[in-house]
Amino acid sequence: MKNIPLSNTSKFVPAVAAGCMRIDSLGTEQVTRYINACFDLGITFFDHADIYGGGSCEEIFGQAFLKSGIKRENVIFQSKCGIVPGKMYNLSKEYIVESAESILTRLHTDYLDILVLHRPDALVEPEEVAESFRILKESGKVLHFGVSNHKPAQIELLQKYTDEKLIVNQLQFSIPVSNMIANGLEVNMTTDCAVDRDGSVLDYCRLNDITIQTWSPFQYGFFEGVFIGSEKFPELNALLQELSVKYNSTPTAVAAAWILRHPAKMQLITGSTNTERLKEIVSSENIALTREEWYKLYLSAGHILP
Repeated sequence: MKNIPLSNTSKFVPAVAAGCMRIDSLGTEQVTRYINACFDLGITFFDHADIYGGGSCEEIFGQAFLKSGIKRENVIFQSKCGIVPGKMYNLSKEYIVESAESILTRLHTDYLDILVLHRPDALVEPEEVAESFRILKESGKVLHFGVSNHKPAQIELLQKYTDEKLIVNQLQFSIPVSNMIANGLEVNMTTDCAVDRDGSVLDYCRLNDITIQTWSPFQYGFFEGVFIGSEKFPELNALLQELSVKYNSTPTAVAAAWILRHPAKMQLITGSTNTERLKEIVSSENIALTREEWYKLYLSAGHILP
């Protein structure tokens, strides 16, 4: 698996990360096989959140990892906190620290490589966030910190109060869901995508060496479904099929290659637990889309060029 630099660290991480949001439907032995399959494919980065399965995803992963035979130092554990489902977002010092400690217990590990703030909190007090980072870092429980679904100004507000560099930002991104791209192209226009919805977060992350981690890379809308094979995207799927033949690959691999072709060196997070699908996604590293092919895929999803 191709590795990319993890911004503001000396680490290199796989371009594809394993998102563990659906593993609560599997048994411990199945998850152990999943972990080993990922590791054998070079996917050594595992992304969690305390709300996945109400915490059960982390619990079963922790139990399964102990049986995997893989050394902890050979993988990266990332988890997220800050969402109280259906009630509120909470980035208070107490909540962040308690969440991190609970995550460590469920994962059966002494430390997290990265702790990510899952969503912006309207009532965030950045001084408290900074203090929670200090406590977790000095205790050795968290090595690095990041955010998810944050705008540039929200990141700047947090950075003003902490010396800990925020190294990742998780953002929804796929061929159909690519407002980050469209907003930068449809400048000074009256089109829908010309509306600045994210504060130019793509350029901001590139300027500030923050690794973008893409979630829902094969979906459209807000969890509306998978676009690959969907009748809602006939032109896109025809082109994915055409390019998969050219590159002796699959539409899934081509869709992944589209994301990884971007020079921002994004990290794709896949929630698949299917070994064959994981192989498809990893094989995207063998696909070098031309500039024209990249734009053709973009346009085939319904986007425009001014």
